[in-house]
Amino acid sequence: MHFALRHATLAPSSHNSQPWRFVLGTDRVMLCADRLRALPVVDPYDRELIISCGAALFNLRVALASLGIGYAITLFPSSSDSDLLAEVRLLRERATGAELAALVSAIHERVTTRHPFAAEPVNAAIEQHLMEAARAEGVEVACVSAAEPRNAIAELVAEADRQQFADPRFRRELAKWIHPRHTDDGMPAYAVRLGPLLDFAKPLVASAIRTFDLGGGVAATHRELAAGSPLLLCLATGVDNAQAWLATGQALERVLLLATLHGLCVSYLNQPIEVPALRARLGTLAGLPDAYSPQLLLRIGHGTPDAATPRRPLGEVMS
Repeated sequence: MHFALRHATLAPSSHNSQPWRFVLGTDRVMLCADRLRALPVVDPYDRELIISCGAALFNLRVALASLGIGYAITLFPSSSDSDLLAEVRLLRERATGAELAALVSAIHERVTTRHPFAAEPVNAAIEQHLMEAARAEGVEVACVSAAEPRNAIAELVAEADRQQFADPRFRRELAKWIHPRHTDDGMPAYAVRLGPLLDFAKPLVASAIRTFDLGGGVAATHRELAAGSPLLLCLATGVDNAQAWLATGQALERVLLLATLHGLCVSYLNQPIEVPALRARLGTLAGLPDAYSPQLLLRIGHGTPDAATPRRPLGEVMS
């Protein structure tokens, strides 16, 4: 279980907040949301928090499959404890999810890449595999590679950036999670991509974000990244509740690990989803049916991976 949980904790999370806890029993492990690590401004309903926990759950499934250990998962097993997201019961007599075992090596290789991507398009067969991976977890997916809708989505991302950075509460929350490299969570200063500001030490970067509305520069950077990425991929669900968010997290990690195995880089452009007034417009631009709610927006392409972000010690997230 320690092997499996180390892999689970390598899942991505908003601001690298790592909002999960694992409680071990003799033959099971419970996945719990750690709402003390919530982001109340950017994620007021804990949607992204639960998505992050879903990604950790998928990594746990992959790790157990690689060990040949079977499992049975009960989602939201307690009607009185909303923090208990999943119970994973071990079944030693049979393997489960054998097709996932091949993804285990990608868990360590997967990183979020914030640099521009090459213009080289994503192979159509790989794009199809990524879509099938998301749908295997019960989540709808739309891919955008044509220049016109991609540019329109890039403008929407920039608009969301400007709105978010105009809010002092958003800036304070973001600055709180910009940490030095030696800490166990949060984002290194380079992850924010603020140009010349990155030449300075972390405290000055965080102070600048907290104090000044830098939305114009951030919007221009993200608009360029979105427009220059050969593939945008939007995950969406027919309902917008905790069950859908947990499924989205599992679909996300399945897509990320498969993309990593194919040598692709991925990062997030979730700003239009985090601004309620823009969320439906993103769905329309991505070509999703009206009934579906966008949950995540990824950009995918060929590039140079960033360094891995830090992780909390296993002892801090396990009991």
